[in-house]
Amino acid sequence: MWLIAEYEAASLFSLKLSSATASGGKTLLVPTPYAIKMALLDAACRIHGVAVAEKEWGQIRDLQIAIRPAEHVVVTNLFQKVLKPRRGEIGLCDPDAGPFQKTIGYREYAQWVGALGVAFKVGEEQVAWLSELLLNVNYLGKRGGFVQLLPPTRAADTVPSDFVAATNTPSTFAINGTLQVLDDCAPSLTFAQANIYEQKEKIGKGRVARQIVLPKYRLTRSSKSFSLYERIGG
Repeated sequence: MWLIAEYEAASLFSLKLSSATASGGKTLLVPTPYAIKMALLDAACRIHGVAVAEKEWGQIRDLQIAIRPAEHVVVTNLFQKVLKPRRGEIGLCDPDAGPFQKTIGYREYAQWVGALGVAFKVGEEQVAWLSELLLNVNYLGKRGGFVQLLPPTRAADTVPSDFVAATNTPSTFAINGTLQVLDDCAPSLTFAQANIYEQKEKIGKGRVARQIVLPKYRLTRSSKSFSLYERIGG
């Protein structure tokens, strides 16, 4: 059984590759399975408490996910002034004195036009539990990328044809699509590794990256300031 949820963006979406540096990196067009599972874990912590969320973590980590991108995605490309911690010494009277130094960073922000679809392969006993978590997911990707669940979640016997599996390495891919590198939780990822507040484990350990092609999804227009991606043929 597949449980399907649709989200519409309430603000701009941004999520860089996990291997990107802090100074730059293109945004992905869709949230990764890792980001979706972290959002579910966050919802579980807020609803049930950390102790219960830790017990539920195994179910969240092992979910199989399929994604349908929004019908259109407009990506804004820009350079942004940022502050980062200073590493070297500097005199107190220097014009740039202080604990932070000024620099610039490349940033991309995506506006979804249309709903993002996310489907989860579940058993009947997981439907009510997962539906409650999905209702309480309010952002995906970087914090501030707010989303709103549209219709109530619905169940289906098979995943719709316009969804693409994101938690399995495909044996074939569509040549008329857009490549995305989406990371996911490794089967060995523990709750301590997923918990960013513990920091007992190396950040990034326990992730796996997969090259996923979003079928019928192409770059149709671009300039120095934006890129437009569209789902071709509906």
